[in-house]
Amino acid sequence: MLRIIGIQRAERFSPNSVDNDRAILEAVVAPLGGKIISEDDNIRAKLSLKDKPDVVFSMARDAAALQFLHELEREGARVINPTVGVQSCRRTVIDAIMRENDVPVPPREGSDGYWLKRGDEAAQSHDDVVFCRDHDELLTRIDAFKRRGIDEFVVQAHVKGDLVKFYGVEGTGFFRTFYPSDDGKTKFGDELINGRAQHYDYPQELLRQSAELTSRLAHTPVYGGDAVVGSDGRFVIIDFNDWPSFSRCREEAAEAIKSLIK
Repeated sequence: MLRIIGIQRAERFSPNSVDNDRAILEAVVAPLGGKIISEDDNIRAKLSLKDKPDVVFSMARDAAALQFLHELEREGARVINPTVGVQSCRRTVIDAIMRENDVPVPPREGSDGYWLKRGDEAAQSHDDVVFCRDHDELLTRIDAFKRRGIDEFVVQAHVKGDLVKFYGVEGTGFFRTFYPSDDGKTKFGDELINGRAQHYDYPQELLRQSAELTSRLAHTPVYGGDAVVGSDGRFVIIDFNDWPSFSRCREEAAEAIKSLIK
């Protein structure tokens, strides 16, 4: 029988999403008879290489937790998402991966404002992803980032259109899209800048293919992200993340994630 462990994401990496992140992890791990440990705890003290788990469903992002999980991987444990995938989802890295492989992404320059996004770690507060009305405000915000010790960041031109959230589990056939303006669910309220979705027609299969390509390149089978669809039906992927909360499709997602170990 497989020994299964779930690693809950530290609270600082789950702004306004702690309960939802816990819920998807429980939906995956509990039916398999596994237990959950938070990366806020000392997971190295709670687990050992001698009594290593066979499978770890991990939402971890802390450097110390990832180092220990990498050691488990070297000892033969399967970690989902693998540590290399989590590191690939740092914004500066994933932005480069998508641009180098012709995944549709926003241009760096535009006339409708800019998004400045923390690149060294996932967003931990509203101040880590900010909208800038013009280039002057962008420079001011960059200075503010640097005063906070953030020297690694991504700049994207704002793209007008429908904001679409997507969720997927690579290779399982599971892929779902939602318009956050339809149900009002929001983490920081940034979705309001794009306004209410007009439900422009767009090639959903092409979005799925682009997301799946990114997940393969980034070694991140459990993924989510955001896209913007313009009035002409063209889309760009503005964000790609390792293991979202799947709050809009939790039960379906849990079944797909569990199938990764079969």
